[in-house]
Amino acid sequence: MAAENINVENDIRELVAEILETEPEEIRNDASFVKDLGMDSMMALEVLAGIEKKYRIAIPEDALPKFTDLNATVQIVKGILEKS
Repeated sequence: MAAENINVENDIRELVAEILETEPEEIRNDASFVKDLGMDSMMALEVLAGIEKKYRIAIPEDALPKFTDLNATVQIVKGILEKS
């Protein structure tokens, strides 16, 4: 299970880095996507679409405001994956 957790975190970090055009190691787990990393709403939608496509999951709309940083995003995605 631990290896799976690392993969989810790394996958999402790489996806966010690609969309923000930065290096994955530049993204701290607790960095706010908007305040610290300058992500806008279109970038956020790209991240969510990328996650949904990669993991073949549907992210409920009510979860969208909770995607504030890498830690929160990883926890939400893990929760959805565990239920599916």
